[in-house]
Order: sequence, then C-alpha cells, then structure tokens
Amino acid sequence: MPNYRYQVRSAEGVVRGGIVAADSAATAAAILRNQGAHVMSVAPVGENSSGSAIIELIKRANAAKPTQKHVLDFTTQLAVMVRAGINLRAALDGIADQTTHATFKKIILGVKEDVESGKQFSEALAKHPKLFGPLYINMVRASEMSGSFADMLDRIAAYIAQQIETRKMVVGASIYPAVIGVLAVGVTIFLLTFVLPKFYQVFEGKEDILPWTTTFLMNLSKVLVAQWQLIVGGAFGVFVLLFLALKTEVGGYWADRLKLTIPVVKNMFRSLYISRSLQTMGQLINAGVPMLDTLVITGEISGNRLFKSMWVRVHANVKQGKKIAQPLLKDTLLPKAVCQMISAGEESGKLGEVLDQISVYYAKQLKENIKAATGLIEPIMIIVMGSIVGFIAMAIILPIFKMSQIVS
Repeated sequence: MPNYRYQVRSAEGVVRGGIVAADSAATAAAILRNQGAHVMSVAPVGENSSGSAIIELIKRANAAKPTQKHVLDFTTQLAVMVRAGINLRAALDGIADQTTHATFKKIILGVKEDVESGKQFSEALAKHPKLFGPLYINMVRASEMSGSFADMLDRIAAYIAQQIETRKMVVGASIYPAVIGVLAVGVTIFLLTFVLPKFYQVFEGKEDILPWTTTFLMNLSKVLVAQWQLIVGGAFGVFVLLFLALKTEVGGYWADRLKLTIPVVKNMFRSLYISRSLQTMGQLINAGVPMLDTLVITGEISGNRLFKSMWVRVHANVKQGKKIAQPLLKDTLLPKAVCQMISAGEESGKLGEVLDQISVYYAKQLKENIKAATGLIEPIMIIVMGSIVGFIAMAIILPIFKMSQIVS
C-alpha cells in the first residue's frame, strides 16, 4: 500500500504533517477528514523530494533484479519445508508470503501456479533460466526422477553458497587495486592540471636550462588544460569501444586468455575456473544428470571461454565413446595430476566423489592464491603510484634548485 505525505489544519488552527498509508490520494484525504482535520495537501511520498525520488528509482532498479542470495534463501527455506512434510505448493505459497522482494515474489507465485497446473517443478523453474540456471534446473529434474528432492535442494543450496562466497573473494581481491589505480590517475591529473600550471611563470623563458622531464610535463599539462574536453571525450570513446569489444566473442576470448597469462593473477583465475568447473561437474554427476548434459552445463558455468572450449572438446570425445580423461590429458588447462585423478575416478566408478574432493582442494588453493595476488598487487600499485608522484615532484623541484644555484 503506498504512503502519502500530508499537511492538515486542526479545528484550533494548528498545522501538522505526517505520512498516512492508503490505496489512493483520495482515500488518504478521506481518512484525514474523518479525523476532523482540514486537509491542506496530500502527495505521494517522494513526489516533492529529489532525494526521495532518487532513492525510489534505486529501489525500483533493485526490485527488478533478484540476486543469487534470494535464490539461496529460497532454496534453503524450500528444503527445510519439504523435509518437514509440507507439500510443494504450500511451501511455495509460504515462502512467497515471507518474501519482501516484489519481483522475486512474483516469480515464486508464477512457479506455484505452474506447479498447480500440473507442471513439474523443474519445468516451472526453466521459465526463469537466468535466475535459476541450467545446473539448478537439471539437478531438480534429476531429483524428481530419483525422489530425493529435499536432499537435492540442500546440495543445490550448498553449491550456490560456495559460488557466492567465491565471487565475493574474487571481487574483494580486485577492489583494492582498482581503488589505488583510480587514486593514482586522479592524483596525476590533479598535479598536471592544477599544481604544475602554477609554475608556468616561474619556468617561462628558461626552457634552455629545464631538464627534459620538466619540459615534457609542462607540454603535457598544457595539452591537458587546453584540450581536456577532447581528451575526456576520447577516453570515454575508448572505454565504450573496449567495453563493446569485450562483449564480442573474439574480444571476450582474448580477455579470458589474458586472465590466464598475466603473471600476478593467472594462478588465482586458474584455481577459480578449475574449482568451479569440477564442483559443477561433481554435483551434476552425483545428482544423476546424464554425462553429456553434465559436460555441456559445466562448459557454460565454467566462466572462461578457454575452459568452455575444453569441455566442448571433451563432450565431443565422450559422445564418440571415449573417456573424459583422454582429451583432458592432451590439454594444458588442467594439471596432469588432476587428469590422472579424474581417470582413476572413472576407472573406480567414483568420479563424482573424486571431483568433489578435487574442487574442495582447489577452493582452498583459490583462497591462498587470492591472498598471494593481493599481497603482490598492493606493493606494486604503491610503487607505481609513488613513482608517478615522485617523478612529477622531482620534475618541478629540480629546475627550481638549478635556477637558485644559477642566481647565487
């Protein structure tokens, strides 16, 4: 029910304001009049406040985007309720009543309606592939065949929680270098456009005795000050082109390749993609999903085009009757030891368990690699930032010392 901000005057002439919840402005005014007040104004909350309007826009934007956290909470609640003996339709109805996210609530109610109409739960979820994903849908479909619905939901919830934690670690590791990088660029621009121009008059006419560093920075500063609109526009254009290029298949391929070749972060990204791929594959195999479907989903969820291509090649070989380990041994993306363990898992018939154990190991490796990458990036960024600022400072100070010596 919407809220309305009002101003009223009492019978004694006292003006007061507040907020009232009502179906419409007319209903809100009627409520206030029934209280014996003279209504002066009634307006939706946020209508006359630009700050409130911005907040409302942000809320609407967020309301349109359910996150994996919403999916995790939904899956966990559903597993508990199903295990408690509550039927699926009642469980969905109860979860929808407790959900405060408007869009996600609408999705849950839509799933409930599909289930009531006779559709399988996995079919209803398949209408929202971006939210639930192929792994979620296929694991639910497998549980519907095996009858282990509650246990499968617990398994899915654990998988989603692990992926959320992994994503947080990777994003957290990239925040500090990004902040330092932005700070370095900002400080450099400030020194060149606001500090260095103050010395133009001091250095004017003395170009012969100025070191090349000072001359270079003065020329760069003049260009930045005189052509800043063009430079900003050009930088924005380059950013847009780069963004669009990364959206293409070729650009995305080279970006994914770069992640696996940059010395400081390559081990972190490799551990991330191996852990994600093998965990996904292990979960699907343990759930009873057919191997060919498992390989397709693993490639889609791996998060890197090179790893996706690898799983596509494995899929083609398995389709021809070969074992999984054979094409993996010919590839360089997975360590030989991992391929050998996968081969042993195939031979023993315990591939799902082996993949789970390997993914747990690489999840630990990922944490260690993130710490190592962050530990290397921090001093590198500080050294780069200090070098830039020091270079500019010395380019300003050295000629001043030189001119003072000439004068003395």
